[in-house]
Amino acid sequence: MSLTVLMNAGPWLSVPPPGYGGIENVIATLVPELRRLGVKVVLASVGSSTLPVDEKFSVYDDGQFAALQRPYNQVCGVSQAHLAGVVRQVHGRDDVDLVHDHVEAVGLATLAAMGPAAPPVLHTLHWDLAKHPELYGNLDAGTRVRVNGVSAAQLARAPRALREHSVGHVHLSTPLAVHADRAPRPPKGDYAVVLGRINPGKGQDVGARLAHRTGVPLVLAGPVGPYHRPADLAAAGDEARQNPDVRFFHEQVAPHVDGDLVRWVGTVAGRERDDLLAGARASLFPLRWEEPGGTAVVESLALGTPVVATRRGCLPELITHGRTGLLTDDEEELGELLLAAHRIDPDECRREAATRFTPAVMAERYVTLYETVRASAALPQLRAA
Repeated sequence: MSLTVLMNAGPWLSVPPPGYGGIENVIATLVPELRRLGVKVVLASVGSSTLPVDEKFSVYDDGQFAALQRPYNQVCGVSQAHLAGVVRQVHGRDDVDLVHDHVEAVGLATLAAMGPAAPPVLHTLHWDLAKHPELYGNLDAGTRVRVNGVSAAQLARAPRALREHSVGHVHLSTPLAVHADRAPRPPKGDYAVVLGRINPGKGQDVGARLAHRTGVPLVLAGPVGPYHRPADLAAAGDEARQNPDVRFFHEQVAPHVDGDLVRWVGTVAGRERDDLLAGARASLFPLRWEEPGGTAVVESLALGTPVVATRRGCLPELITHGRTGLLTDDEEELGELLLAAHRIDPDECRREAATRFTPAVMAERYVTLYETVRASAALPQLRAA
């Protein structure tokens, strides 16, 4: 395939990220498969990104994630500076067939404002689409800019103007799903795990209370704000509580973290993360928000760990209740399901992942969307002819 895609990863984390980093991990999973299919990839990221690509450019030497939740007047220029670099690249070359953008809000707004002379754009929506109602509810980007979701449930919540620009959804994937059905079955421990950034939407406080109520040990694995390790958070002092996720942790989660029944281990990555997930009796998602994509869900399935979750967002699309996990609408019932998770066959979870959630499946779907977006962008010229 002769296609050059500018992949806009944004300025927040390197690709792949050093640990937590949902969008950056998605890009790190997608790009190698696109290149295997013959797509040339130009990566717009930060200088510390190590993902093999055909070309790379950056405005920032390293990720700006630590600034992400500072007051707006201190951080408002970060995304704009990065997008200005993307615009300069697009204006300065004629070989980019399509821009695949992953930068929340400002990526879509900037690229849509470039006008008809710019390349076609596919903007992937990785977040809750109830946000930014004035932007999404009034979007009029013509035929050149299209969006896709990471689940059908996510797009169903989108404003009509955004849905009218949609070309569908693509479920997330994980390299762990490749040949997952052939993987040996590791021994299971008695603990459950909540994997992900600690914040109210992920519900780690609910999980911690469930652990104390059921007696099932729980491991919380993920950053608190910009702090990836317990020692880093402890050293930050009281001023760190200006960050809302840090406040949530201290006020709602930390009182239940006793180092025995409930442990917070910080960010885990690579083999440490895989071993932690594969050894768990269940991967717990006590969600308070409409989860759009669920990277940790498909990773859990690929490692043979059943999912126990509230039935919100994309979870019913990814999990078959009673076969690959247990879902409920009742937060109080989660404890009973956690105790029943041993009834789910880990091999069935791995088979599902190997069929539905490999990087190849995701990349092939995106190539199809690229062609759809390019055809859409060509419509005005066809009408004029």
